Amino acid sequence: MFFAMTDVAILVLAIALDLLLGEPPTFAHPVVWMGAVVGLFQRFVGANPSGKDSPLHDAAAEEDRGRPRLRIWLQLICGTLAVLVGAALFGGAAYFVLDLLSDQNPLGYILIGVFLLNASFSVRALHTAARRIRLLLEEGEIEEARFRLRDLVSRDASTLDGPLIAAAAVESVAENMADSLVAPLFYFAVVGVPGAVAYRVVNTFDSMIGYRGKYEHLGKFAAKLDDLLNLVPARLAALLIVLAAAVTGNDAKGAWRIMARDHRKTASPNAGWTMSAAAGALGIQLEKVGHYVLGDPRQPVNSQTIEKALRLMQAVLAIWVGLLLLIGVIRYAIWR
Repeated sequence: MFFAMTDVAILVLAIALDLLLGEPPTFAHPVVWMGAVVGLFQRFVGANPSGKDSPLHDAAAEEDRGRPRLRIWLQLICGTLAVLVGAALFGGAAYFVLDLLSDQNPLGYILIGVFLLNASFSVRALHTAARRIRLLLEEGEIEEARFRLRDLVSRDASTLDGPLIAAAAVESVAENMADSLVAPLFYFAVVGVPGAVAYRVVNTFDSMIGYRGKYEHLGKFAAKLDDLLNLVPARLAALLIVLAAAVTGNDAKGAWRIMARDHRKTASPNAGWTMSAAAGALGIQLEKVGHYVLGDPRQPVNSQTIEKALRLMQAVLAIWVGLLLLIGVIRYAIWR
């Protein structure tokens, strides 16, 4: 549980490290290692070109010829194992190392804890990617903005105009307030660094294999587990956006009203909460063509809207970290 002063130090230093330097380099980034584990399972089921000679490739060919889909249950098993093995591997390793260091080497405990917690969330990288889109739109580089949008969203951006590109960037910032900020620190507060690491494993696996199509069953368990783990953080993040709207001079009442009205409009049970709250706070309409429309178009959506969304994110970060530090100090005073 989050009550030792060493945990408070880990939180403060991890946040400072992210804001100053961003995420760890690629070769040392635990999320990259998690992706490598996902790749092993993908190759086994032939879910990418390099896996065409996998043990299940013949079954895939049979499915293409109209034979019974014997491979679906194998996808489910492999996808479930991928998530469970990954969470146990990375979360268990974090627990073992930190438990070993907690009494013998407090400084090592803090340093390793800072490194692992820093890798579990992302603020600076998200800020940098969104601001790059803003600058490209201001310079009229629409084609380059469409290309760079892939750093934030997975949708096809080839036909998006300036307002829709800006809206997609705002949506990504809003959704990631839950996935990449509130949720990892929530599980850190509840279970410690291993909890944040295990959450990041599930979230990473969902982003890599939780897609629809021929191999959707491979990622079904990851997608459902990610939805479950984000039930509380997503709603908490939406409430933090309402508070942040009041702090930043945006429309807090509008954030609450639109959140209550539109949060169910997205296919995800969680994404709609933060996106609709942000739409209401900024007085804009967010649209993914053919999928959903959130908010009311009281203000135009443009490059400056992205900047306002980033300021909203900064306020959410400040409020959330402040609350966690307050909880940590209170728990330490009670249980020391």
